[in-house]
Amino acid sequence: MTVTALDPRTALVVIDLQAGIVAAPVQPHTGADVVTRTVELADAFRTRGLPVVLVRVSFAADGADTVPGRTEAPRPGGTFPEGWDVVVAELAGHPGDITVTKRNWGAFHGTGLDVQLRRRGVTQIVLTGIATSIGVESTARAAHEHGYHVTLATDAMSDMDPEAHRGSIERIFPRLGETGTTAEILELLAKTHD
Repeated sequence: MTVTALDPRTALVVIDLQAGIVAAPVQPHTGADVVTRTVELADAFRTRGLPVVLVRVSFAADGADTVPGRTEAPRPGGTFPEGWDVVVAELAGHPGDITVTKRNWGAFHGTGLDVQLRRRGVTQIVLTGIATSIGVESTARAAHEHGYHVTLATDAMSDMDPEAHRGSIERIFPRLGETGTTAEILELLAKTHD
């Protein structure tokens, strides 16, 4: 276990576990497995009175709020199916949770996430979600740059590209924070917050 500590005010930040993304084919963990492990963490955080942040990505129907700029890779086009951006039922419906809607890969830029965390005295975040190399990694990088301690639940995230997932886990995340499994994080949470 490389997760060494959880601060007294640690928040769980869940990236893009919404209908249209969880349904996508991801590896090495299925969307359902990522949701199940994230629910375990969310329940444990809520029980201890620690913040749970549900981040979702959404865009206006006309695409006016999508990120501009030229890219070599094609962007998803067309219209999204009804309800694609709704947080999965297993995580939704808890009145104390914080919901953040983003228009970018990362959850900090253009949102109130940093303000929400700082108002609650949060100094550390635990990240889960899909996709590892896009939304999760972008958020981890920004959290690190904002001065938060970052912990990444490596079995509660997945990606459309298994090589990209592995690259984030092995090369990027150790430079941004600490990694561990859901079970390891839950064990440390029980030791330090009970």
